[in-house]
Amino acid sequence: MSGQDKQRISDNPISLTGLLVAVVSTAVGLPLMFVDIFSSGVNPYTGIWVYMVLPAVAALGVAILLAGLWIEKRRRLMPGHMAWQFPRFDLNEPRQRTIVLGVLAGSIVMMVLLSITSYRAYNFTDSVQFCGEVCHGVMKPEYTAYQHSPHARVACVECHVGSGPGWYLKSKLNGAHQVYSLAFHKYSRPIPSPVANLRPSADTCEQCHWPAKFFGAQQKTFHHTLADEKNSPWQIEALIKIGGGGPSGTGIHWHMNINKDIYYIASDDKREVIPWVKAVSKDGHVTEYLSSDSAMSAAELAKAVPRRMDCIDCHNRPTHIYHAPDGAMDTAFAAGELDRGLPYLKREGMRLLSADYKTEDEAKAAIGKGLHDFYAASYPAVLKVKGTAIQQATTALQSIFAANVFPEMKTDWRSHSDHIGHLNSDGCFRCHDGLHKSTDGKVITNDCNTCHTFLAQGTPEAVAKARLQAQPFHHPVDVGVDMKDVKCSTCHSGTAGL
Repeated sequence: MSGQDKQRISDNPISLTGLLVAVVSTAVGLPLMFVDIFSSGVNPYTGIWVYMVLPAVAALGVAILLAGLWIEKRRRLMPGHMAWQFPRFDLNEPRQRTIVLGVLAGSIVMMVLLSITSYRAYNFTDSVQFCGEVCHGVMKPEYTAYQHSPHARVACVECHVGSGPGWYLKSKLNGAHQVYSLAFHKYSRPIPSPVANLRPSADTCEQCHWPAKFFGAQQKTFHHTLADEKNSPWQIEALIKIGGGGPSGTGIHWHMNINKDIYYIASDDKREVIPWVKAVSKDGHVTEYLSSDSAMSAAELAKAVPRRMDCIDCHNRPTHIYHAPDGAMDTAFAAGELDRGLPYLKREGMRLLSADYKTEDEAKAAIGKGLHDFYAASYPAVLKVKGTAIQQATTALQSIFAANVFPEMKTDWRSHSDHIGHLNSDGCFRCHDGLHKSTDGKVITNDCNTCHTFLAQGTPEAVAKARLQAQPFHHPVDVGVDMKDVKCSTCHSGTAGL
């Protein structure tokens, strides 16, 4: 028997290296884990190290240790070495009993630690911080928009994953592909909306929003600001017919497949061009509508797979909303963040916000310089008197840009159209354009009063004094055409008035 054969099988360089790796990573990870558990702050990078990197390194160390044992065993089975024998344990011997009890105690401790780290890792990978901050540069547009959205207190996984192990597993497998894309810079700019693999809204949205309870109408005031010298305010008082879930089945949520099923075919990946629609009533009656403007042939339509209409076909930006300069500035004016006393502020602000920039820093500098230079050249007296207001407006415009436009990722309101409404994109007019007709002459209506009724329009003073009653829409500026004959998005692109 050689001297080496008398040594324990674990006394080999490979196993000792693995043991060292496992012990060091555990020794580093344990204090960090307790700091993270009892800390009030949340740092996504700490979570990555504590619950993903260090456990993986420890597992690698154990794997190296086991590999060393296997290699050493194979070596000792070679000719010239003593035949392999399993170790013998005699619990009557104090030393061996101590070893066995120590191994058992260590195993229990490891199982507890693995349970804690696994549970914390599960929660960490489902956290908003993990989704939005770990891949900071890539996910910055989505995370920023999320923080300014109506769903800012709803966790990402509530909508993108939902409950149940099946979709959880699917999301993690998809996440592995995203990690690969990030590591090797295979991701696109902008990041496309995952319209093809989102979970049905019945499993996510409808856990909070109950379509069957959508009925009646809601009165809403729309605040606008014209792009004239006075930044004139313009209000629209409207009755929004949100119904569709009640017994009458009329209103915007008529589409919600409660009393009928709606199917459609889109000719593009973003589902912005819809040449074919089918409605199936509760009694089984089928009506198909084909757009006279369709670019798809009969053969292409026959091969296409119809999609059953879902919440996200209209509410496609319920959280990651990128506001156009026009609407974002309207909100800022209404909130008092922009001074209407600054001549042409709306026009100049939209011009600066919609310009092409390579980086956010470049945009910030250009907005600051551009607004100052405009008033210095055109309204020097205003610059002298309202210098503070101009600086406040500059800060507000820079904030609007930072929240809605991301040059590095080529992401803004133009790359991700919002299908709710029909102002800056076709939205409702994808189907409600008056061009979709059935073989028996039925037409999908494009009548404004189908979804809303205008009650008053004009300056805030005029609207406050007006008698609220149904009336046709009046454009605040004479554009020379009948508004019933054109889509809003024909002229509006997020920078109306430029």
